[in-house]
Amino acid sequence: MTVSTSPFPTLAVESLRSESVLPGGSARPAVLQLRMDTPLDLYQAYISVFTEGGLFVQTSRDYQMGEELYGLLTLPQDPKRYPLIGYVAWITPANSPTGRPQGVGLRLSADARGAVLKNTIETALGSLLGSERTNYTV
Repeated sequence: MTVSTSPFPTLAVESLRSESVLPGGSARPAVLQLRMDTPLDLYQAYISVFTEGGLFVQTSRDYQMGEELYGLLTLPQDPKRYPLIGYVAWITPANSPTGRPQGVGLRLSADARGAVLKNTIETALGSLLGSERTNYTV
């Protein structure tokens, strides 16, 4: 049995990268399936310091700063899956001295769709948005 000493719960993330290859030899874009089961899960993953908003994704995969990722986000108590486009703007390496989990922070797109998603996330967070609790990034 493995016992985690991290104070952070595990975020449900599935299907981080397609292994298939498109014509021309390029890999298919990454497609994330992000499921936030509770408002606290969402709070811990939300990156409010990005003007556009963002989400932290726990992953051991290597991504590059600026890499574009696509995904579907399920919020707590909401059966709808929200499409998202994000750009890697934060990387927490393995064995971070802060004890935070390994992964990447996605800055939401700066278009109207990103703004709507940011507003939807912040509405779902409610009073947690101004909390002083630690999260995955700051």
